[in-house]
Amino acid sequence: MSRGLGSHSLDGLGVLRAVVEAGSFVGAGEALGLTQPAVSRAVARLEARVGVRMFHRTARSISLTDEGRRFYESIASHLRAIEEATSEAGDASAKVRGRLRVNVDQGTGQFVLTPHLAPFLAQHPGLFVELAVRDRMGDLVREGFDVAVRFGLPEPSALKARLLMRTRIVTCASPEYIARHGVPRRPSDIEKHQCVLMRDPSTGSHFGWEFMRGRKIVRVNATGHLMVNQVGPLLAACLGGQGIAQVLEFYTREFLADGRLVQLLPEWADEMYPLYAYHHSAQFMSAAVRAFLDFVAALTRG
Repeated sequence: MSRGLGSHSLDGLGVLRAVVEAGSFVGAGEALGLTQPAVSRAVARLEARVGVRMFHRTARSISLTDEGRRFYESIASHLRAIEEATSEAGDASAKVRGRLRVNVDQGTGQFVLTPHLAPFLAQHPGLFVELAVRDRMGDLVREGFDVAVRFGLPEPSALKARLLMRTRIVTCASPEYIARHGVPRRPSDIEKHQCVLMRDPSTGSHFGWEFMRGRKIVRVNATGHLMVNQVGPLLAACLGGQGIAQVLEFYTREFLADGRLVQLLPEWADEMYPLYAYHHSAQFMSAAVRAFLDFVAALTRG
């Protein structure tokens, strides 16, 4: 950045964020009440002032350049802080408001967040929450997300990762399946059973099955006639008696409690899986993001 940004550049930064979130100059113009040429001129002025080309432009799409992405990452949290300060000055009681975009994996969206959002939204009536299910977290900045909540180990990233909880991986089946096929007594018995498999998006095959007791790990060759790529169908197939499944305990609590599923080999269930929340710089975290993270932390502690 060869030159500093003056106060009159704030409008240009706001336009930049609108383009990133909308994915197009036309969409940004609609969100801001501007014409597409006006949006293009504002971005061009910002690029000239900063000395960085913000976007790759083609006839059909736009995307942030590497330099543009780094610049946007550095200013996005500051913009939200400015908006929050403005909001607080105008109406202190409505500071948790606006649009909050949340990136989730399918299981987190279906079983962790969606069933429990009503009290949070009632507490913050000025807030609009958009939950977007993604197989992978991707680039939160480029895709315009404020926060992500996902199971699994965090990948290297400039984002802040906050551990919310750890849950066991349990092996379970329906009572109907057990009545027909019996109960496996040791991990190797799983190889004689029908298993419902979960697709690993990184390989195209299914995730391997492991059983852990203390420090001892036993890997088994799980096979079956059905593979799915989401936890919802995995649980539905298991509940329907299709076979044995390995699922996060957090997803199965109510089914195990009411007897619709039975845990198998419970002494081999020491493997834990973490749930993380991801967000941008904590220094300039918006009130909406902070409130949402506090809500999710309280929810997962229960």
